[in-house]
Amino acid sequence: MAASDRTGTGGTSASPRGHGVLVVDDDFRVAQIHADVVSATPGFVVRGTARSVAEARGMISDRRPDLLLADVFLPDGDGVELVRSSGLDAFVLTAAVEPATVRRALSAGVHAYLVKPFTRQELTGRLERYARYRRIVDTPHPLSQRDIDRAVASLHGSTRPVTTAASATEKLLLDALGDRELSATELAELTGVSRATAQRRLAALAGRGIVGVHLRYGRSGRPEHLYARSTGSGW
Repeated sequence: MAASDRTGTGGTSASPRGHGVLVVDDDFRVAQIHADVVSATPGFVVRGTARSVAEARGMISDRRPDLLLADVFLPDGDGVELVRSSGLDAFVLTAAVEPATVRRALSAGVHAYLVKPFTRQELTGRLERYARYRRIVDTPHPLSQRDIDRAVASLHGSTRPVTTAASATEKLLLDALGDRELSATELAELTGVSRATAQRRLAALAGRGIVGVHLRYGRSGRPEHLYARSTGSGW
């Protein structure tokens, strides 16, 4: 089948407003499943699906994707080396769990490493994190340390579902935070929750990009984390 026949649901006519994704997997059924998840995730479009390194390189040149979703084991080469040489943002989606392979992928700068089989929700969650990361770093202005911390937290926050009780606590903390910068201790005093609970829920909010965090050094010289709402967090 020609490369132009396997463009997923997005293909070359996909909206330029979304992050363009190239799916690279030698199993066309798996590639299509991944492409379907991408297409169903707001802010993303499929630029194509490739079944080999050579085919992927051609599509990278022709279709200029923003993000690769690549398997490690491809019939004519190694997906990690494809990621490294492409210079593109990338997820590795693979059954490979050897420590050396994981280290190589992380060294190549992958933004996510998902072990097959995984759920649609897990891939969607990684894509949503990537979108939050891009919203932070896609700016013509220099990034502050706080911006960089938020970007990193957006990619690597917790993927576990938030329980109803946790959501209520998070909303309580966010309401108390308002448009200020406060520490976990200050928020715990304002809301009546324990300091440990405030720290745990604030860390979860930071991991999802809803709040940003940076360090403040007090009179004693000891660092303290300050939290503030992230712009456009939706809460």
